[in-house]
Amino acid sequence: MSITKAIEIAKVEVLNTWIVQVASDTVISENNAEISRSRHRTVLLPYITTGNSDDGWTHTATDITGEDASVQAIANAVWTDAVKEAYKTWAENQGVL
Repeated sequence: MSITKAIEIAKVEVLNTWIVQVASDTVISENNAEISRSRHRTVLLPYITTGNSDDGWTHTATDITGEDASVQAIANAVWTDAVKEAYKTWAENQGVL
């Protein structure tokens, strides 16, 4: 009896210009027959934005190095310098903390 667990990227979507949404499936198999599948969604943004005590903002680039290569390729293609600047402006105007 052989039980295996695999993570499969089911879908990658780009929403609102800078949101990369990843749907991944965790697949459990026994003797090469699937016995369980569950879906998990992750939302990636180009930056983590936080407000500072001096009313300024800190934008920390999102680390995508742990993501699947296909997800990294899409994020890197979508997150152009112009898109990243637009996201910063949007986040600051929303008061994201």
